[in-house]
Amino acid sequence: MSALIGAVAAVVTDDAGRVLLCRQGRGERRYALPGGRLRPAESPVRAALRDIRAETGWEIELVDLVGIYHVVSPPVSTAAGRAGPLPDVLVHVFRARAAEVRPTADPPPGCLLSWHLPAALPEAVTPLTRAAVTDALAGRSGVLRDARWAPSTVDPADEPADGPSGQAADGHDGRPGAGQPPEQRGEAASDPSLRP
Repeated sequence: MSALIGAVAAVVTDDAGRVLLCRQGRGERRYALPGGRLRPAESPVRAALRDIRAETGWEIELVDLVGIYHVVSPPVSTAAGRAGPLPDVLVHVFRARAAEVRPTADPPPGCLLSWHLPAALPEAVTPLTRAAVTDALAGRSGVLRDARWAPSTVDPADEPADGPSGQAADGHDGRPGAGQPPEQRGEAASDPSLRP
């Protein structure tokens, strides 16, 4: 097992039932849930409120905890500058709603925000994102789930950085990972933060 880091993410919906996603970086990066890393001695609730506002500019209201997702790192990377395996990420995923009609601040450069209907999510979402959106919109709470990278879909540009949306936490390609019931199993890849 590799190192384990903590992160938070949220399935943020608006009044129309759309889901807020962040696409980090340039090129063909995957869409992920907004969120980020836990700081030392910080509660997941406080981290979610702080990270999501900082990443998106949106004030949110947390509704409840969808679940805790263990994002398993992809096989050892051959990307330049990487030495050794990436850390696994333990992500607390919340159900949340936008508290305002529009963001209260501009998101930082590099996070391309967009709203999506749950039935029409982009193909390029992280495994955590797809699994968590499915669980959240089905009304599930208390989910404990592994999200794994699909070896054939690992792209060094998608490897975790700091948390859910490009911060080491999201490790998700958007579909539930191995070990899921057949009706929920899909190709699991990574959220660029092991992206939530």
